[in-house]
Amino acid sequence: MKHHAVLTALGHDRVGIVDDLSLAVLERKCNIEESRMALLGGEFVSILLVSGDASDVDRLIGELPALGSALDLHIELKGTEPRQQSGMSRPYLLESISLDTPGIVHAVTSILRREAINIENLETETSAAPWTGAPMFLMRARISIPPEVSVRRLRGEFEELTSQHDLDIRLSPVQSASAD
Repeated sequence: MKHHAVLTALGHDRVGIVDDLSLAVLERKCNIEESRMALLGGEFVSILLVSGDASDVDRLIGELPALGSALDLHIELKGTEPRQQSGMSRPYLLESISLDTPGIVHAVTSILRREAINIENLETETSAAPWTGAPMFLMRARISIPPEVSVRRLRGEFEELTSQHDLDIRLSPVQSASAD
């Protein structure tokens, strides 16, 4: 039976971290099913969903302290179950761009929480605007909207938020790939 675990790794950025982690997982007869990796400041952060036989995942867990020391990374592993897909929720992409000001993530996510909307993935970044160099904040989130939530009402809540915080928020349905 296949077992799953989430592995997180954090360490000072250097060339070869992803290769080192993927080799360590492979050598323990486990597989990387999903991953998110990013350079945040000077730190490289990796989140991996790994799978394998129970004994292989247990071996990976048992060897974490030595593995972290060898790779100069802070590594943690937590058992989990595969994600259950909700057939009723509607997948949407939420995008926001604005001048970078404190509280944007909280303002948007508090609306999502109030409406019981699950965030499946959220990414943010700050970059300089063309010509002016002003700090711009971009947020992208994939969300699952329950069937009882009115998308029209949700758009209205975001419109109110855009006027209060001078944001540009777009909400668009995620199109599924057609089987042609």
